[in-house]
This record gives sequence, structure tokens and C-alpha cells, in this order.
Amino acid sequence: MKGGHDLGGQLEMGPINPEPEAQEPVFHADWERRVFALTLATGMLGKWNIDESRHARERQDPLTYVQNSYYENWLEGLETLLLEKGLVDAEELVLATNISSQTKELLSVPNPTLATKILASGVPSTMEADSEPLYYIGDSVLVKASETAGHTRVPKYAQGATGTVVAQLGCHNFPDSNAQGIHEGKFLYRVSFSGVDLWSHSSTQTEVLIDLWEPYLGAAAN
Repeated sequence: MKGGHDLGGQLEMGPINPEPEAQEPVFHADWERRVFALTLATGMLGKWNIDESRHARERQDPLTYVQNSYYENWLEGLETLLLEKGLVDAEELVLATNISSQTKELLSVPNPTLATKILASGVPSTMEADSEPLYYIGDSVLVKASETAGHTRVPKYAQGATGTVVAQLGCHNFPDSNAQGIHEGKFLYRVSFSGVDLWSHSSTQTEVLIDLWEPYLGAAAN
């Protein structure tokens, strides 16, 4: 979806002045640490996946998204998921009261040992393919324009641009479907673009590599 979160590569957004990584703290305040911990802990309940989590943050009002800090957006997304999945009701969320005993009985909460194992192992995104890939290294491809209101991992600045496939990365869980709880594999490609193909003011010497799923692509016109 096109929203406040899709800012990468956009024009007229002003200069970027990031803090030097060596000087920037992991968390700027204790509440950010708690939001991070809560997000990981509730994710282990198995009620949603990473793409549902991303899409919950994206569905905010665009102005709110831009005005929020990074972890404020995480908190907004987490609250949305807790409500939508029925883990808390609106009153519990506002009052920060304990969730009901009935809800607790429906949850499988990992203990510290299992939580450590989950964090260390992660979950692979690769899946078995039931077809052959449409594109091969050297193929010229066009990035389709996305008009969907759902989750997508194709950046707005690349839509409509033509690039060249430089690597086939196998079959992976398709994030657009995964955000809706549908697990299906689609082929993933690494596509090379020249900077001028993405931004008219860029140098042709600039190469940009973007990993794109097959449904995002079409064959480029000769």
C-alpha cells in the first residue's frame, strides 16, 4: 500500500541527517525498550506473522505515521494487533488492566528457555515451489504499479521502472499474502537498476539492487 511509511527514495522530503551509528544508542528512552520487548513477546504467541505486524503499522493515518517516532509506530501497530486478534478489548487497552483469565487459557505462552530458542532460531521464509520461475539472469523486467490497499514490499520509487535480473533467490513466502494470513511461495529475484531509471537527477553510474517477488514484475517491452 502507498502510505506514510513508503518514504524511501521520495523527492522533496528534505535532507537526511542520521546520527552516526557508533554514537546512537539502541534505545533513546526506557519506554522504547519496553515496546520492543512487548512486540517480541506478543509475537511469540503465534497470533500473527511479521508481515501482519508490518501492515498493522502501515495502516495508520499517513500524517500520524510521519509524526510518530520509530517505536511509537511499533506501539501503534502492536495495539492494533492486540485488539484485532481479541487478546485485549478496548477497555483493557486504555486502562492497562490484566487480560481476562479466559483469554490467558487460550494462549500458549513460551517460558524464558523457549523464548531464547525462538529468538535464536528464527523462522525461514523459503518454501517449496510448484512451478518454474518466469525470469532468469539477464532478463529485462518492468516493476508493476501497485494500487493495492494491502501490504507490499515493492517500494513506490521503483514502480514503473525497468531493471535487469541479476540473481534468482529461490521461492519465498510472499509478504502481500502473508500479511493476510495466507502462506504461499513466490519466486524472488534480485533486480539491478541504474540510478537514473529510478530518479531523473541521479547519476547513471549509480547501481541500485532491489529484491522483488515475481508478482511485482512483468516482462519489459523490447
